[in-house]
Amino acid sequence: MDVYPRRLYLQAGRGCPTCCCFATPDTVQCRYVRLLEPPADLPRAVRNLSIAGGNLTVLRAAAFAGGWAPGGREAAARPLAQLTLLVLTHDRIAALEEAAFAGLPALATLDLSHNPLRAVAPGAFAACGRLRTLRLNQALPPAPGAAAELLLGGALRNLSLARLELAGNRLRELPPAAALPPGLEELDVRNNSLRAPRPERLDGLARLRLLLAANPLHCDCASLRPLLAWRRNATWRAPDARGLRCASPPPLRDAPVLRLRAAQLGCPDGDADDEAWGLPEPDGAGQEQLETASYVFFGVVLALIGVVFLMVLYLNRKGIKRWLNNLREACRDQMEGYHYRYEQDSDPRRAGPGDL
Repeated sequence: MDVYPRRLYLQAGRGCPTCCCFATPDTVQCRYVRLLEPPADLPRAVRNLSIAGGNLTVLRAAAFAGGWAPGGREAAARPLAQLTLLVLTHDRIAALEEAAFAGLPALATLDLSHNPLRAVAPGAFAACGRLRTLRLNQALPPAPGAAAELLLGGALRNLSLARLELAGNRLRELPPAAALPPGLEELDVRNNSLRAPRPERLDGLARLRLLLAANPLHCDCASLRPLLAWRRNATWRAPDARGLRCASPPPLRDAPVLRLRAAQLGCPDGDADDEAWGLPEPDGAGQEQLETASYVFFGVVLALIGVVFLMVLYLNRKGIKRWLNNLREACRDQMEGYHYRYEQDSDPRRAGPGDL
């Protein structure tokens, strides 16, 4: 078995130069080679496949498994039964046709980030029964949220995803629950254009974790109340809530959301109850009190250890004094013996004539 990575030369397809991929028996990487089609001769034992910087444009049926078998049967010609990770970033993919990933029964993670997706067939992921993580960061068209819903709604509905990443897509609205896989556990919508998540959209996402950092949130009473109320009873729903900051209005720009008071948001007197909103102590006082208590407890523990050490020294003072005296006497005897030998023969390397 090869210990060091070996170089594989794979024929990319019609009209395309031979691409040089560096591979181990279960990992193939093709980076920034102008592929027009997926490599035609992928090893059947490959588990991790990465193609970055290509020009794939359109992924047809069973694109990575040799297409459909001849004879009209809807089965992949060369299925890759062990492939679990497929990374296709910066490949200029604009369209995913029906059953584009057929022939990859074990596929668990698919990364289509940084591609200009414009068309996704409803059955593009139909053959990916084990797909758990789908990354579509900076891959959706720069259009209002409705366009993204139409693009992804039919394709994602039948998947059993655990994590969906939609970061950096300039989304103005959260995707509706109907357009998401039913068992989704985590949705990443960081670095989008979300200003005020609507209550009905948040209510549909009550059973998953939502990552919202780096969105231009508008901080006023009407805009923030749905988000804070949604998070109030289950703080795990927004694991990055402490990193959320306001983008507007100007007086509150860059202010941490969880340190704002209801009065700062312009709420009427009847709505100015911070506890009802689920807001923590002002200016992080609760966190500071917890840290202070931790430092005090640590100091008390160190003090107790010091007191015990001093008591041990005090109770054993006679034994310690005796041990020091014995050590001093032993050192003195050693030095006297050294001086005696030196006086007898100051240079033992020289020998007199009678010793020869």
